[in-house]
Amino acid sequence: MTSSVSVSVREIIVMGATGSVGTQAVEVVLGNPELFSVTGLTAGSNLGLLAEQAVRLGACRIGLAQAPAGGEPEVRQALTEVAQRLGLPDRVEQIELGPEAGVRIAGTPADMVLNAVTGAVGLRSTLAALDAGTDVALANKESLIVGGPLVLEAAARTGARLIPVDSEHSAIAQALRAGRAEEVDRLVITASGGPFRGMRRAELDAVTPAQALAHPTWTMGSVITTNSATLVNKGLEVIEAQLLFGVDYDRIDVVVHPQSQIHSMVQFVDGSTIAQVSPPDMKLPIAYALGTHGAGEPRRISGATRPNDWTRATEWTFEPVDHEAFPALGLAYEAGRRGGTHPSVYNAANEVLVDAFHDGRITFPQIADGIAAALATHHSDASGRALDLDSVLSADAAARERTSSWIERAAPGIAR
Repeated sequence: MTSSVSVSVREIIVMGATGSVGTQAVEVVLGNPELFSVTGLTAGSNLGLLAEQAVRLGACRIGLAQAPAGGEPEVRQALTEVAQRLGLPDRVEQIELGPEAGVRIAGTPADMVLNAVTGAVGLRSTLAALDAGTDVALANKESLIVGGPLVLEAAARTGARLIPVDSEHSAIAQALRAGRAEEVDRLVITASGGPFRGMRRAELDAVTPAQALAHPTWTMGSVITTNSATLVNKGLEVIEAQLLFGVDYDRIDVVVHPQSQIHSMVQFVDGSTIAQVSPPDMKLPIAYALGTHGAGEPRRISGATRPNDWTRATEWTFEPVDHEAFPALGLAYEAGRRGGTHPSVYNAANEVLVDAFHDGRITFPQIADGIAAALATHHSDASGRALDLDSVLSADAAARERTSSWIERAAPGIAR
């Protein structure tokens, strides 16, 4: 007599579907139709790709943060044209347009929302999903950075889970399964070092935006790639790790590992270290997150990525972080330890400074300088009252305004 296990198809909403993580998530879903279906998709402004994804996936809801000039009729026309070209039905019943589109889609029924939106704008969508009791696969780390206590409270209130999608936090989550919480000594987050690894601070004055976008191992969007070059991204990951796993900042380390094969490690009290190893491919942590559901163990998705070839000679190296050249990482630890709205200020200032760097208005090292200035002038939660969404968003807006003023004073323009 044989027995079989029935696996229900999980309904997924993909936020930021046309970005790097979002498109890879769509590929994972299309490759596993017996496991996943997509009910909703959102994007910033890429109507063409969003329409194609919606038709291919049979999604019934879509949202665009930036409405096209022709409004909903233009969206409907794009869907019709794609459906005719592919010979597939257009199943979209709900179209949301404007800044609140993502929030409205995130709150609709689903088994999981994968939030791959870039920036602090993703916070409200994360909260909408959690408030609806929906698990959130979180690639939008800014949700936790900006509104950490609010996000954790919403998850605890509804019983919805936060599942990390970042390769580093996925690696930690996988490694943590090797022991109990009280057996964890420390978390070790790995960093590629970015395109400027080994350069001194004085040398960084002359680097260009194009050079900052030339990441040695990962293909990502412009903001996250620049954040990787400054190590801001690693700073955000440290704050996120503390919130996700409840480990003190003093027990979270960062080490440079240029080969990007070990995605992070957990060191246990007996001296053993468990590492998660795989080629640098976001499809693996995406698939692992999507396969994590219900009360059971996470389901690993067959063929999510190619495995390492252990028959070939290889070499892995590790280096300490150069905090003098890349001070943004230390500033993240400072913001995290100070708590309150300081992490929100760190993130908001960085987003403004990255835009200024790519516009040629500041130099690369001034990104960290501007973050330091924003933190130095911020006074958070003097009353000791609990954070709420208004206070978090107010701190975010104020930090952006102060940072814009700092840019005008510190660097009225640089020649490239």
